[in-house]
Amino acid sequence: MTDNDDQELNGAGIGPIVSSGHLASGALPALSEVEFGLTMLNQAFSRWIVRCMAAAGVPDLSPLDILVLHNVNHRGKSKTMADICLVLNIEDTHTVAYALKKLEKLDLVESGRRGKEKLVVITEKGSDICARYAAVREELLVKSVLSTEVSPEVLSKLAARIRALSGHYDQATRAAASL
Repeated sequence: MTDNDDQELNGAGIGPIVSSGHLASGALPALSEVEFGLTMLNQAFSRWIVRCMAAAGVPDLSPLDILVLHNVNHRGKSKTMADICLVLNIEDTHTVAYALKKLEKLDLVESGRRGKEKLVVITEKGSDICARYAAVREELLVKSVLSTEVSPEVLSKLAARIRALSGHYDQATRAAASL
């Protein structure tokens, strides 16, 4: 669907594409459109990473397990649980602790200590799995996205806007918690 298709639908009185009309009735209906898009993207992305990891040879990992694995593999440096939670914007540290235990049982990461801090590092097996995942991703997803002729610059700008928008949600979350 193109921007022109959206304009034609809106011009036909259908209105914005949202999952909750009552949330689109305020001062910024477009934000509800973004939220619906993010919901659909989140679900599709979660399904994708689970299937991609299964195709790479490790079935039965949750989306969070996979995100944690990729983060531990990032740059080949050891990470603390606090590092992982910060980068992935995860508040519930117990979910990351559970993911790390699961990944350690599968010999994809290993833990150690630096003073009082627990550190995790990628294992050779974990690194190999991440490389296989990257190869499957390149073949099935990247080639498909490249065929749309969307430019890397457009994708980077979109990513920057999504990250900026996440800051607004974080701030609103803090405000709501103080009510």
